[in-house]
Amino acid sequence: MAKQKASKQKKMNVRVDFTPMVDMMMLLITFFMLCTSLSKPQAMQLTMPSNDKNVQDEDRNATKESHTITIVLAGNDKIYYIKGIPKYDDPSCLVETTWGKDGIRKVLTEHRTEEGIVPVAEIRLAKLELDKEKKATNMEDSVYQRKLAELRNGKLANGKNVPTLTIIIKPMDTATYENMVTALDEMQICSIGKYVIDKINPDDEKLLQLKGVK
Repeated sequence: MAKQKASKQKKMNVRVDFTPMVDMMMLLITFFMLCTSLSKPQAMQLTMPSNDKNVQDEDRNATKESHTITIVLAGNDKIYYIKGIPKYDDPSCLVETTWGKDGIRKVLTEHRTEEGIVPVAEIRLAKLELDKEKKATNMEDSVYQRKLAELRNGKLANGKNVPTLTIIIKPMDTATYENMVTALDEMQICSIGKYVIDKINPDDEKLLQLKGVK
């Protein structure tokens, strides 16, 4: 009886053509680009000087002494503050503090006015309520920003007006750019609506020399 030969299977090379995947990837990329909301630019709220012609030039930016705090940014990451109008002949008015919640943030949030009101604390509480309202009602961003600007200017939702602090930030030449950015971040965290960046004047330099600040 003849011996049968074992049958050999013919092997075929399998090749997957991925060329159509290129078109599919382009369609997916286009789809996600059109459906994804791009990040919106964030603008910083600025308080401009009064343009009332009946107001004297020296009184346009005048604020109450009890509502004003001056922050001095010095070298070696040092930060100092002055409550009210600086007393240039008294270096004790310049107080050293630290960064963070136990330093300058605590100074801002616990500052009391002549009327015994803590303006920053009230505004921060009102901002928390506004954030909850936005989350619960899907408030439009434009409406939220308008109400937030009103809060920072001291107008609460219930119609009550609270005095707002005016912060004067004065960086020395020895201060770093990081110190300046951190100081601006503290203004946002504490919901400070009125703050200005000013230069160190000759009187400030004399006060800093008396205090030994470099």
